[in-house]
Amino acid sequence: MPEGRYVEARGSREAAYTGDYRIEGTMIYYRDDAGFSADGEFRDDVLYHAGMVMYRHLRARQ
Repeated sequence: MPEGRYVEARGSREAAYTGDYRIEGTMIYYRDDAGFSADGEFRDDVLYHAGMVMYRHLRARQ
């Protein structure tokens, strides 16, 4: 979400994890509400995080 919070879905749970994030340059840093932290890196609008490669899903504009 734009205000520095995130909601992560897992399986059938729409809000399995929630927390804060911040972006510094090409890096993104996460800290969930339970205290777990992680990071990722954006390269050419692709996020590389924990061995995963995530592409942006663009919704059709109405």
